[in-house]
Amino acid sequence: MKPEILEQLHQLIGKEHVQSSSASRLVYSYDATPGYQSMPDAIAVPGSTEEVAAIVRLCNENRIPIIPRGSGTNLCGGTCPTSGGLVLLFTRMKNILEIDEENLTATVQPGVITKTLIDAVEERGLFYPPDPSSMKISTIGGNINENSGGLRGLKYGVTKDYVLGLEVVLPNGSIIKTGGKLAKDVAGYDLTKLMVGSEGTLGIVTEATLKLIPIPVSKQTMLAVFDSMERAAEAVSSIIAHRMIPATLEFMDKPTIKAVEDFAKVGLPLNAEAVLLIEQDGEEAAVLKDMKKMQVICQERGAISVETAQTPQQAENLRTARRTALSALARLKPTTILEDATVPRSKVAEMVHAINETARRFNLTICTFGHAGDGNLHPTCLTDARDKEEMERVELAFEAIFEKAVSLGGTITGEHGVGEMKAPYLEWKVGPAGIEIMKAVKQTFDSNNIMNPNKIFGKDTRKRLVVES
Repeated sequence: MKPEILEQLHQLIGKEHVQSSSASRLVYSYDATPGYQSMPDAIAVPGSTEEVAAIVRLCNENRIPIIPRGSGTNLCGGTCPTSGGLVLLFTRMKNILEIDEENLTATVQPGVITKTLIDAVEERGLFYPPDPSSMKISTIGGNINENSGGLRGLKYGVTKDYVLGLEVVLPNGSIIKTGGKLAKDVAGYDLTKLMVGSEGTLGIVTEATLKLIPIPVSKQTMLAVFDSMERAAEAVSSIIAHRMIPATLEFMDKPTIKAVEDFAKVGLPLNAEAVLLIEQDGEEAAVLKDMKKMQVICQERGAISVETAQTPQQAENLRTARRTALSALARLKPTTILEDATVPRSKVAEMVHAINETARRFNLTICTFGHAGDGNLHPTCLTDARDKEEMERVELAFEAIFEKAVSLGGTITGEHGVGEMKAPYLEWKVGPAGIEIMKAVKQTFDSNNIMNPNKIFGKDTRKRLVVES
């Protein structure tokens, strides 16, 4: 970056809030995605919406790429500065501005840690349901950019379902406000929903108004153990088919169970081929009724055992075990590639079978866990990026998994985003016309292509494979 640009950044936000040393640039050269590390030219840490707008105007005038970044937990290369440019951090914009108990909303800055918000509203008897596994470190701004999901997504939905309004700095430096503390608002295009999940390619979120709901009065947690992954998947499909929507319906396969137990030591059954973590919340009588029904369904589908947590700590241990799945698996091999192919709920069993067959066909170790209740599966390949031949097989395996998911009416990503990693597969889901209209939206907002360039549309479409049945 030219010295005069750095000097202008110093004048805009203070020299102490601009980093350009090799060490600082290295820290922000990667996210949680293997293989996409790239050095930025500098890092800026604005303290207000006005400072963000001033930085954006400077970058737009000089055609400097801007990469908004939360905590770097992204899993699709979405926050890697693969075109260089300026990484924008929000560690100075991390305040909960308001919790409005009358309107059931929270207004926050983008750097607020997700769990910090969850804890703050629960202290007031309120509930913010989106709970990505990274919630202890991920930020609300990052969640909005990726439209993050979580363990409670089956019953409560994902981030977009709780974003009522945004303050956004556009690529030309203009500031807009969308939505607000409203239960209804159909005034023009829904720019709020357009921004959620746009991966930092259309603008920079500097403030968000989020919907809250009353906290459930009762919750129960259950662990169902199976001697077959397919039987566990069939139990998931059966629960949904019986028109029950649990708060959480998660699963882990045997390799994941072993890795998590070695890591977290919470008493998971190492003899199991698969486990389901099931939770229901709401009124106590309804919770008890649903849990009993789901226990019977699991037993009918071949569960070895079904046990209900007897204390809040036991329940928390089980939730923690599921949330640490990626961290536990990442200890086993030098490179861990976590994906999130998603299918209709009724196709979970078929998709799990296809993932297992794909692992065998390409001679790979693929562990599977995820949000089984909403069809969002996380096949996770344990590999080594230094082994080029194996990495070629890994890429082919994931192509086959994406292809199978799309053929079942699913999608290439349920919550991780497209970023740069999945850009070659987006057309498989949305078609050529869908790509063109998305590019047109991007061009309208960002004619100089400074906002997180190379993401979503950054690569040519891969030729589709013929999936073996």
